[in-house]
Amino acid sequence: MKLRYAVYLDDEQRDALKRLLSAGKTHARRLTHARILLAADKNGPAHSDQEIVEFLHVSDNTAFRVRKRFVEGGLEHALNHMHPQHLKPHTLSPEAEAHLIALACTPEKGQSRMSLRLLADKMVELGHVETVSHETVRKAPEKNALKPHLKEQWVIPPLQNAAFVAAMEDVLDLYARPYNAFFPVVCFDERPCQLIDDVMTPLPLKPGQPERFDDEYVRNGTANVFGMLEPLTGRRWLRVTEQRTKRDFAHAIKHVVNVLYPEAVLIRVVLDNLNTHSLAALYETFPAAEARCLAKKLEFHFTPKRGSWLNAVEIEFAALSKQCLDRRIGRIERLREEVEAWCERRNARGVKVEWRFT
Repeated sequence: MKLRYAVYLDDEQRDALKRLLSAGKTHARRLTHARILLAADKNGPAHSDQEIVEFLHVSDNTAFRVRKRFVEGGLEHALNHMHPQHLKPHTLSPEAEAHLIALACTPEKGQSRMSLRLLADKMVELGHVETVSHETVRKAPEKNALKPHLKEQWVIPPLQNAAFVAAMEDVLDLYARPYNAFFPVVCFDERPCQLIDDVMTPLPLKPGQPERFDDEYVRNGTANVFGMLEPLTGRRWLRVTEQRTKRDFAHAIKHVVNVLYPEAVLIRVVLDNLNTHSLAALYETFPAAEARCLAKKLEFHFTPKRGSWLNAVEIEFAALSKQCLDRRIGRIERLREEVEAWCERRNARGVKVEWRFT
């Protein structure tokens, strides 16, 4: 009879269950079983199974099985019971798993990747197993840390990578130099920004209601953000422009030389290999004498081709994108205001870049 499995908790068991419920960081089934035991405790509330079923929204069989497992196996057995389907033996042998992994890594012609059901059907078709479910197929790649549904992109250095290493070590040597106000090391780059505006005014955030906006939008062209970062001091400067031509680049560099570092003897600038990044841009924009004065205070160091991630200002742009630009900004004037405010706040906080290479 069901009633013979009565629950009697001692003080230690009762305290352990209460701590488990107050923490709340475990499986929902385990928490439900803990509540059933506390409710059924004959040294406590001693609720009937019917009362437990109505209050906890569980089945009568669940309440009975938890009491039975507690009486027969103790507290942990009652809390950690595995569903019978989880105890079924794995249906794939090591040899079959090896064939499955090979199939997952080499999709058939006409398939960008093999789905779970396609893999299951192919395993049967090739005679590796008599029958297999797509759920069993799912567990094998997971067990072997294989994720056929995911793709990752990375930059593969060219086979002839002497130029890559030479440029990389040149940039890393710059980062390793001690701070010198007369010979600052700065990182310079730019990023495009789309000007996207709302068609309908968004509904603002309210208690209990998130911000809501219409999925329709209007595109108002693009803009550009020039960025400069001095890694050792955390000093940064951002400027929004309509374009990123050689002329725009020249004016931005002139600002760095004459306004940001007027006392510097030589400014070492880390740049990527964009065609606008050259001293020639200064001569195309300014009179030769002025361009020469600017060029004498500049020393350009280029990141490797396909290695622009070595430019530390990319970290700053990533923070800008996440903290400031991850929304719809439809006018260049507003973009300029938002970017300048973000830059001023970040400079005031003295945020620095901590980037280590081993």
